[in-house]
Amino acid sequence: MNKYLKVLILFWHTAILAELEYRLNFVIASITSILNLIGSIFGLFLFYNNNYQFNGWSWEQALIVLGIFTLLQGVSATFLIPNLSRIVRQVQLGTLDFVLLKPISSQFWLSFRTISLWGVTDILFGILLILYAGIKLKITIMSYLISLIPISFGIIILYSIWFMMGATSIWFVKIYNVTEVLRGFLEAGRYPMIAYPSIYRLFFTFIIPVAFLTTIPAETLLGRSSFSSIFISGILAFSLLIFSTYFWKFALRFYTSASS
Repeated sequence: MNKYLKVLILFWHTAILAELEYRLNFVIASITSILNLIGSIFGLFLFYNNNYQFNGWSWEQALIVLGIFTLLQGVSATFLIPNLSRIVRQVQLGTLDFVLLKPISSQFWLSFRTISLWGVTDILFGILLILYAGIKLKITIMSYLISLIPISFGIIILYSIWFMMGATSIWFVKIYNVTEVLRGFLEAGRYPMIAYPSIYRLFFTFIIPVAFLTTIPAETLLGRSSFSSIFISGILAFSLLIFSTYFWKFALRFYTSASS
């Protein structure tokens, strides 16, 4: 564990130094994040403009869901996308060989090799939006602490799905279109699941578990989620994490080395 922690610190230290060479990108990313957030809030506002609201969800409660979505979007941009998008490129170029030869878990290396500071703004804006809505709803500190559990499960679920998608590049090489489709499905997490028809709610719960990313953490924060929902989130998260590890090992059986 200590070895992996030291490697992780080294990875992120060098990545941050490299990112700081292009500081203007951070300003551009911040402006982009603000515009995206304004667009998302405006889209939500269109639903509530004429005294309409999602069944059982007030304006501030819906903002909680949007805030969690923005937070997860920032986590993806900071930690997941910079790393997992490289899997495709390394398979194409054959540089995956060098990763597999390293005396360290290849899944760990591919998942945490770098970070991007440009997603931090989404994380901050997501937290601010959650806090703003929380103040309006008078949410307690204990509720915030409890909500960290399903939010953490949501991050694990998101990582596992992205990693398995990246692993399929061993068979299909170019999977950019597939990842864009997945990204489109995950966009459904901007709104509470009640906003969608029943058939879509089933799809976003049992096929692509978007509900476990935003709606259930929001319900936990609002004190409306049962223990069973959080428990199921944990089971799903760690099941997908374990499955992603076995799926990666299975995929490597079909990897054709660039030197072979």
